[in-house]
Amino acid sequence: MTALGKLFRTTTFKLTLVYLSVFALFAAFLLGYFALNTRRLITEQITDTVNAEITGLSEQYRQGGISRLITVVDARARRPGSSLYLVTTFNGDALAGNVGSLSPGVLDSPGWSETKYKRLEETDTTGHDALVRVFQLPGGFRLLVGRDLDERERLYHIIVSAGRWSIAIVLVLGVIGGVFVTRRVLRRVDAMTETTQTIMAGNLTGRLPVAGTGDELDRLALNLNEMLERIEALMAGLQEVSDNIAHDLKTPLTRLRNRAEEALRSATDESDYRAALEQTLDESDSLIRTFNALLMIARAESGHARDGMAEFDAAEIARDIGELYEPVAEEKGISLKIEAAAPAPVRGNRELVSQALANLVDNAIKYGGPERANGAPAQIVVRAINDGERILLSVGDSGTGIPEAERPRVVERFVRLEQSRSQPGSGLGLSLVAAVARLHGGELKLEDNAPGLRSVIALPRGGPVHSPG
Repeated sequence: MTALGKLFRTTTFKLTLVYLSVFALFAAFLLGYFALNTRRLITEQITDTVNAEITGLSEQYRQGGISRLITVVDARARRPGSSLYLVTTFNGDALAGNVGSLSPGVLDSPGWSETKYKRLEETDTTGHDALVRVFQLPGGFRLLVGRDLDERERLYHIIVSAGRWSIAIVLVLGVIGGVFVTRRVLRRVDAMTETTQTIMAGNLTGRLPVAGTGDELDRLALNLNEMLERIEALMAGLQEVSDNIAHDLKTPLTRLRNRAEEALRSATDESDYRAALEQTLDESDSLIRTFNALLMIARAESGHARDGMAEFDAAEIARDIGELYEPVAEEKGISLKIEAAAPAPVRGNRELVSQALANLVDNAIKYGGPERANGAPAQIVVRAINDGERILLSVGDSGTGIPEAERPRVVERFVRLEQSRSQPGSGLGLSLVAAVARLHGGELKLEDNAPGLRSVIALPRGGPVHSPG
């Protein structure tokens, strides 16, 4: 396709032609309306002038008879630029005036008419147009008074001609302007197209150019660049997850195979096979929990969980989680305290928020430590707090905490700071909590609890929660 053909096919050029056509039609209508009204105005002025003259001449006839009328008409007919005058008998014989000839039948019909005429002693054979009025005088005489229409027609044609040229100039300049604007837009679109082709070729670091004008193309480019950044982050996360799955799941799967192989090789009775099967089931349950956590993270990050959002009380969730984990904490010698007296309204997915808070409590129990430095029992505090336009769900423990430099990294998938891996887990708990917080328009913050760690889920405050009954 040629460059010109490509330009003519653009939406910008087509819209320019449409707007130009509409403007040209509107301008033509406006000029035509102006020309017709100018013509009508001149016609009204002519009729007013002719009516006034006929009234005056009729009065002359009434006062002095036909002889006086002839004298007055002769005097007026000799003036330069005078109107058309003609006085005839009842059978059409001219008595006075400056009209040499008229279209046939004009004098036979009293009233207004447009006619061709020639003045006395005029040699032009084509004649002129005039607007005349024939008036019947007492005694059968006829009086004709009129005005030449050449001035009216000349002004009308001047306006029409000027309108045609104006519209032609507007169309030419409009097309030139349309081509200029379209080429500018096309250059920007071509630059965007070139960038998108680079991105489709696999280079996700490419970004659409932004001119800095703040127009619709800039807004589109900015939004697409944000989308590309999100896609790049998701692809990087997908690659990281794939690598992590390959490394972190390879070990338990290998362990499963080795145990099954060991049982087949060395088991001698039913109890040996049962023990091998029980270990296989435990390892399988751990793998299933890992995959369930991955699926829940994917569900939160994809936004599908927004379909089930509703108003609920986050303080009630905090109390339920505390009641659920209190026996587990007691077994480890940890005091679990709940501070969630006031309602904490949140709009979101109750299941995911409950799972996120449960993950934080579970981590606090695992890493909270058996006792504090002063010998007092280790303590975990779960809070649901109203903080202006936000609801804060926090879990604070008295364990060793997480170094500040490591806090951004621990929310990534499969990251575990415990090198020995003696504690059960897959390194997905905080990743799920962060994903749930982002899904609800909030964030996960990891803070120093002096000693220990305080994990805070900050969520937007919802509407009022009505207690049942």
